Formats: sequence, C-alpha cells, structure tokens
Amino acid sequence: MSTSSDWLRRGMRTFDAAIALAVAWALMTWLPHLDHTDSTEYPLLIVTGSLLLPACGELLGLYQPWRGRSLYTMLGVYALSWLATIVLLSLLLVATQSTQTFSRLWMGTSALSVLLIGSLLRAALYRYLRYLRATGHNLKRVLLIGPATNIRRLEERLAQMPYVGYSVAQRLTDDGSEAMCAAIKALAQESVFRRDFDEVWLSYPLAEGEKVRELAGELVAVPASVRYFPDLSDVRLLNHRMAQVAGMYSLDLNYSPLNGPMRFIKAAEDRLLGVALFLLFLPVMLVIAGLVRWQMGSPVLFKQYRHGLDGKQFRIYKFRTMRHHETHGTTQQAQFADPRVTPLGAFLRRTSLDELPQLYNVLQGRMSLVGPRPHAMDQNDHFKDEIEAYMQRHRVKPGMTGWAQVNGLRGITMDTRDMHKRVEYDFYYIDNWSLGLDLKILAMTITRGFINQQP
Repeated sequence: MSTSSDWLRRGMRTFDAAIALAVAWALMTWLPHLDHTDSTEYPLLIVTGSLLLPACGELLGLYQPWRGRSLYTMLGVYALSWLATIVLLSLLLVATQSTQTFSRLWMGTSALSVLLIGSLLRAALYRYLRYLRATGHNLKRVLLIGPATNIRRLEERLAQMPYVGYSVAQRLTDDGSEAMCAAIKALAQESVFRRDFDEVWLSYPLAEGEKVRELAGELVAVPASVRYFPDLSDVRLLNHRMAQVAGMYSLDLNYSPLNGPMRFIKAAEDRLLGVALFLLFLPVMLVIAGLVRWQMGSPVLFKQYRHGLDGKQFRIYKFRTMRHHETHGTTQQAQFADPRVTPLGAFLRRTSLDELPQLYNVLQGRMSLVGPRPHAMDQNDHFKDEIEAYMQRHRVKPGMTGWAQVNGLRGITMDTRDMHKRVEYDFYYIDNWSLGLDLKILAMTITRGFINQQP
C-alpha cells in the first residue's frame, strides 16, 4: 500500500519532468529560425531529457523527504541533478554523432531555463509547504520518549519551528522505573496496526546506549519511523550527522554544512564575487599602495602567516599601517593611540581599507569572503587551551568579514571573555551556514562592517 510520502515522491518526479518538458517544448516553438517541422529529433531529445532529470535526481537523493531541511541544500541537489542530466545528454549526442542536428542556442537556452524555472518553482513549493505546516496542515504526529528534560528540549525546539510540520501526539517520560519498560511493551503491541502517531523520537544521553538498544528492539514491531536524538548537551559540537564509512555507521560530531555540493557553491560564490570585488576595488588599492609607499616607504604590504582551513598555514596580506619596529616573537596587538601606527595607517584601519589585499587571498582559494576572521598564530596557540573547541573555527576557510565582525566583535581582544564571545558567533555561523546568510553578512558589512572604532 502506498503512503503519502510515496505519492509525494512520485508527484515530485512528475513535477520535475513536466517542467523540463514544458520549458524545452515552449522554447522549441517560440525560438525563431528553428527548423523542427516534421522532425522527430527535437521531441525525442526533449522527452529523453525530461525522463533523465528525475532519474538523476533519484540517484542523488533529490526525492527524499525535505521536511525541516534547508532550502539551499535542496536547490543544490536539484542543480547537481540538472548538471548530471546535461552531461549524460551531451555524451548521448556525441555517441550518436547528433551534435550538429540541434540548435546550440535552443539547447543552451533550454538547459538554463529549466534550471532557473525549476529552481524557482521548487522554492515556491517549499515555501508554500512551510506555510501550510505552520498553519497546522500536513503535520506528522510524533511520540516522544525519554527523560523529562530531553522531552522538554524537543518540545521547545518544535515550538520554535512550527513550519517543519511536526506535532507532539504523545509523551512517555522515562523516570527509570520498571513501569516504563512495561508501558513501552504495551504501546508497541497496541500500535502494530493502529496508532495515533507517525514517528517515534527517542532522546537519551550517549551513556544510555544500552537502553536505546532495548527500546529500539521493542519498537521494531511498530511500522513507523523511529529516530534517535542523542543528548549531546555535555559535548561542545558544531553540527553533527549520521554518516556511513566503510560499511559502518558513524555519528560525525563536528560536521559542517560546508561539505559536498555546498562547498562547491561556497567556492563559486568566492570566485565570482571575489573577482568582481577585486576589479571594483583595484583602483582604490592602487591609490592606497601609492600613498603607503610615499609616506612609509617599502614594503607596501604587511605579510603574516595565519592558520586557515583545517589549521593549515597560509600567508595573509594587508596594507602596512605601522612604522618599522622590533618584534619579540609574539604578536603585540595595536592599542589606542599606538605610536607604531601612522596617521595614514590609522585611517586605513578605521575604514578597514587595509584589509582589501585579502581579496587576493580569496582568489587564491585560501580565504573566503565570509567566514571566521583569522587570528594571529600565537593567539591561536594561547586560546586553543583557554576556550573549549576553539580550533573548530578552522573547519571552514577564514573570511574577510564574518558574523562576529558585523555584530560589533572586532579589533583588539582584551581577555578570554571577549574572545569567547567572538568564537561563539563564529560557531553560530558555521552551524547555520547558508548562501543567504553569506549574502546577509556581506550586505551588513557595507552598512556596519567597514567602520572600525577599534585600533
């Protein structure tokens, strides 16, 4: 018997195929000077591509449930499915020596139109489903099992996110008594064929893994999804997820959203916007370089090694803002009225123009436009022992601007508390990364990220 989820998967496959078919057919009809009259080649290619798109999507996991998951991740998987379809169609045309049969203008326009229109319609459907669920429709009923604190945490989380479409149908609070085990057994027997919940959520600490195993054994007779939400509140984590490695399941304790297709999207964002910003600011950088050389002499750039992605060292570039001075092995942060900073350097620091050469670091692929700001290496060496999980900031590329900076956390750090607050903002960024968040931070940088009141 088909479930509503099965029908939705079929509907979405048909939805994607219909969009590809309708868009390509409409362009075949509307484009001028396209000779397709009495020809079967164009309709045959359109039908083939329309069937290939959902087939590739099925292989890449496009039709798995997206309830409660990121829109941008879904659109990224859709784009990958589209790309796989284009590659397969291209190989087919080369293999059959049919590349000269079709208009390149039509093929290119059709391919890009399917991607754009399909993405927009999928995004609209995604938003509409979120609206329906937030208003109490299309809900999945959940049975919560676990200690009272864990159940309360799950309920609070669902209350904060009504658009994910889950409602709490029942609660079984585990007080550690034998009556709890008996209640689970009775529930499992009663719920084999009829039940008032769609999923069972278990939430226990990792230390109670044996209890989870026993409960899962009791609930295996119930034909409903059983999910385990481990209580990891005593462990400082980035995101975490289940993964399969060498045929074994693992719980990744510091998984970042910036993996797989999302890392490709992030890299494309850095390259495309990085080139545009580099060209835009190139005249400004040439003027600043001339002024630095005139007032302070050589070198124009300040170069220093920092820790980047996965803790690997790279050389960062800034315009020099200080007079030549002796260093003693450690980084001495600039202070208010610091005699080492020249008047021109103070202006560059105050307006953040000294950071512009880091656009070259972005084009090198060693930094991102948005990410945790890279700290001096001796600061990292100090704070890695003072702040829990401090070095997890380096699970992503460092950025020219970041969530902490646009929220006012920049400049000198007076003590561990200041740095701890900045690191928490960095963790929030890594945990919640999306293309939309990056664009928001870039927009905020224009309005509040350039002017720096710190030295």
